[in-house]
Amino acid sequence: MRPGYHLIFKWFFFNFIMKDCVFCKIAAGQIPAQKVYENKNFIAFLDANSRGEGHTLIIPKKHFSSFIDLDKETSENYIFAIKETAKILMDKHKADGFNLVTNNGKVAGQVIEHTHFHLLPRKKGDNKNGLALA
Repeated sequence: MRPGYHLIFKWFFFNFIMKDCVFCKIAAGQIPAQKVYENKNFIAFLDANSRGEGHTLIIPKKHFSSFIDLDKETSENYIFAIKETAKILMDKHKADGFNLVTNNGKVAGQVIEHTHFHLLPRKKGDNKNGLALA
């Protein structure tokens, strides 16, 4: 690639391709969300289409369409962000456990093409059978 072309590509990608990604807008602070956890690379916020108390989404701030698109460093740091979010939710909701789910690709039920994990705190006797896969 010729010098400078990567900057043009980056500008085009973020201004035209990703401009409509709702999760990118949440990560950038353009759309409000009820934050549960945040660090420089990840944000966790309550799901607007909640399946239960504390249902939270954890996303990387940088856009990745699916989990398999993540680079090694982001993958490793993602686990840390998920663990920190889980600790916060377990304590806040006095939960006994949690479900952790990700859907990758439309056929797997992924609605927003920005990789994300669903974390749902669980309590004994809550009569939920986990999160549906699709």
